[in-house]
Amino acid sequence: MSAIARGVTGGITGHTKALAILFAAIAGAWTLCIWAEISGVAATVHHHALYENGRPLWSSALLLLVAWQAMTAAMMLPSSLGFIRMYAAAARSAPEFPAALALFLFAYFAVWSGFALLAFLGDMRLHALVDAWPWLDAHPQIIAAGTLALAAVYQLTPLKDACLRACRHPGMYLAAHYRRGALNGLRIGFGHALFCLGCCWALMLVMFAAGVAHLAWMGVLGAVMLVEKGARDGERFVMPVGVALAVLAAIALALPHAIPGL
Repeated sequence: MSAIARGVTGGITGHTKALAILFAAIAGAWTLCIWAEISGVAATVHHHALYENGRPLWSSALLLLVAWQAMTAAMMLPSSLGFIRMYAAAARSAPEFPAALALFLFAYFAVWSGFALLAFLGDMRLHALVDAWPWLDAHPQIIAAGTLALAAVYQLTPLKDACLRACRHPGMYLAAHYRRGALNGLRIGFGHALFCLGCCWALMLVMFAAGVAHLAWMGVLGAVMLVEKGARDGERFVMPVGVALAVLAAIALALPHAIPGL
């Protein structure tokens, strides 16, 4: 076998192994989240529980970030598999492909971890506001309704549409930014993660409000993001999802505790 043929064969094998590892990571993350929900462990990493457990702030934030990795793998990786497969196909013959893909995934998870940390710190400030404002403390449904309403409004914004277009057509982004080298995997992973964040941050904020590893919300929101980003006619679902979120916001406002998890 020639050196070129061996290189191509090795690249294909590495590409296949990488995808198999990603599928295993997604399955493992869902298994872990299901176990956490059934065992009750998930309740200990819900945002409000992290404030009340008496841990130092850094310890609570670290615990949240660890749990968030599993949720990111379970919910976000499936919707980004199309992009990752395209990137892996382009880079698989390069000798630094394993390191490039590892740095790609590191950047992707780092961006979503940064979002989780900001959401955690923002939620702490919100809890402080609730504690200092008796009226808001007596009407906590306003926070849940506001989170759903924010997600509903964001569904219809130009920024959401632009980020979704970038996620649905990853070939254009890769054509403009792909270069060989491990560090380029880091840059491409970071860029893709920012587009992914632009698509889904408001939906993941609802997920944060519902609680880490809340299976019902994970399933629904994960499916929404997968369809919006990956389905052939995914753009047709954006407005109906916005309407559904608006209806849920109204229900959360009128009927406190009617929506599980919020």
